[in-house]
Amino acid sequence: MPRTAAPILRLMLFARPPHHGRRASLFVLFTVLLDSIGIGIMLPALPKLIESFTPGDAFLAALMVGGFGAVWGLAQLFGSPFLGALSDRYGRRPVILISNLGLGLDYLLMAFAPTLWLLVVGRIIAGFTAATFATAYAYVTDVTPEADRASAYGRIGAVFGLGFIMGPAIGGVLAEFGPRVPFILAAVLSLVNFIYGYFVLPESLAPENRMPFALQRANPFASLKLLRRSSRLAWLSVVSLLNQLALVSIPVTFVLYTSHTFQWDGLTTGLTFTAIGVGLAIVQGVLMGPVVARLGNRRTLLLGLAFAIVGFLMYGLAPSSWVIWAAIPLLTLWGLVEGPNQSLMSREVTASEYGQLQGALAALLGIAETVGPLIFSQVYAYAIGPAASWAPPGAPFLLAAALHVVAIIVAAWILRDEPWRAERAPPSARGE
Repeated sequence: MPRTAAPILRLMLFARPPHHGRRASLFVLFTVLLDSIGIGIMLPALPKLIESFTPGDAFLAALMVGGFGAVWGLAQLFGSPFLGALSDRYGRRPVILISNLGLGLDYLLMAFAPTLWLLVVGRIIAGFTAATFATAYAYVTDVTPEADRASAYGRIGAVFGLGFIMGPAIGGVLAEFGPRVPFILAAVLSLVNFIYGYFVLPESLAPENRMPFALQRANPFASLKLLRRSSRLAWLSVVSLLNQLALVSIPVTFVLYTSHTFQWDGLTTGLTFTAIGVGLAIVQGVLMGPVVARLGNRRTLLLGLAFAIVGFLMYGLAPSSWVIWAAIPLLTLWGLVEGPNQSLMSREVTASEYGQLQGALAALLGIAETVGPLIFSQVYAYAIGPAASWAPPGAPFLLAAALHVVAIIVAAWILRDEPWRAERAPPSARGE
């Protein structure tokens, strides 16, 4: 980097902006929204862009789409703990801003990539720089009292759900004007967010809570060692992994399943995804706080897992479309799981390790997003094949239900000593 550029970059990223608490919180949520929209945009847009590089070879295009998914998952796997460790050392602000800047520039690279290999490079960078969820969760953990974290995590989950629903719709519409157009819009949004964040995002991590950067902690598998800090933390991370793995079944097989079994068209599928996204947003953004306040983290977590089991069973065994739609309210209550689970896990680490914890959890998500598509796509292919007359087409969702059965058993066992009453914040934390 030129000598004149380095001081300017340091000034931009590390300068202390005015403290705008509400706007800073909204910025973090908007960052999560943009990242999830970017992920969603790829669903309809990326296959069409890959097809433009492999004209007339549908088999090769399908292989490349699967490979791109695995590459993106691996980039997330390695990027999340690295960014989490960086944020523990240098603060949340520079990591979030650099991620936004890098993501915007990378979307431009993919929008104008002249070769397939440059598109692969762009997808790797996108997976790495889009791994800002760990830092976003760490930012929220820094500024939120313990008793309110489940609700705050729920808001992040709600924003992510909305973005993931908006992304495919935006990508599908814009792709009609060309497969590269959605990438241009994603680039503009990320770059505008970077500029806006420079002015409104204060640092949340106090200097006394920072810790030295170490490559060992940035290693995704090394970062997982933190999850062995206690038996409770380790088993709650298993619950998180099983939950995230089951989630992969929906984007991987839902469209194929409903079009094959119920002859759904694209409009019906899109409206159903929208209903699921709105339901998750309501559960995580509106209901999470009151439910946790009344039931506590333990009961809320177990209730969410129970709803997930019932919802996935209805999906897997649905005899007609109306059962799929009837299952949506139950399945969206599955959104009660991750907020309480992460709140319980945050108790097992120190304040200086929040970023590392979120990096480790994001690494688990990367593992799920790398392995899950391979598992559920193979299960679905077997279920609709001639050799599996006993397996229903909804077998991937039955597998997702089975994963949640294991998760609820693990959660009930490891939290057996957790009080059943709701955890209530002290008066100072409630502003009394």
